[in-house]
Amino acid sequence: MLTVSHVTKTYAKNVACNDICFHLPRGGVTVLLGPNGAGKSTLLKSITGFLRYQGEITVGGKHNKSVEAKRVLGYVPEIPSLYPNLTVWEHLEFIARAYKLENYQDYAQNLLDRFELTDKKRKFGDELSKGMQQKLNLCLGLLPQPQLLLMDEPMIGLDPHAIKELKDLIEEMRGEGRTVLVSTHMIDSVSLLWDRALIMQKGILRANVTREELQAQSTSLEELFFAITEGTEA
Repeated sequence: MLTVSHVTKTYAKNVACNDICFHLPRGGVTVLLGPNGAGKSTLLKSITGFLRYQGEITVGGKHNKSVEAKRVLGYVPEIPSLYPNLTVWEHLEFIARAYKLENYQDYAQNLLDRFELTDKKRKFGDELSKGMQQKLNLCLGLLPQPQLLLMDEPMIGLDPHAIKELKDLIEEMRGEGRTVLVSTHMIDSVSLLWDRALIMQKGILRANVTREELQAQSTSLEELFFAITEGTEA
């Protein structure tokens, strides 16, 4: 579903992503782990096509910047970017029009109900608290029901109910055969969700491992993470 081939992204002399290569098959949940500054957000923004980079990225066999790829790709950024003069419902309408969605209203309402935003439908973007903005941010990324969904630190700022709903939605997407890539530095938040883990450090992909492979080594994801990022024994 997603193929990243020899992707390098530099900012002046700083190499944010250094020759990154991996493939994610259709279906399943992959977590992208790494300490702050590891290059996770840069990699996600490269996949979405927001940044220029060296290398090649394809989504469903199509170049990631093509219209065909963008139709099946969804993105939840780390920091919500809302329009101050659009209401919560108008934000959803905007995304529906951008993706040319039909009969989306029931699913949009379901998302608002699950994230406890129904009573905020007529609130403007700049009237929402940070937590509410993050909930709307998630709804906007989930609304198109993309075949590949990228989420950057999606649980930061969420209350316990919203975290539970998001985890349930991720499980539902897995059951529907969709592909989810979640970037985070909080291992505990995704410990029960993942099928595959990618671990980055200083712009380099240090590990690409499935849950089964790690279990066969009698090693936990946390142990592998600290062995890579802090040089401890796994």
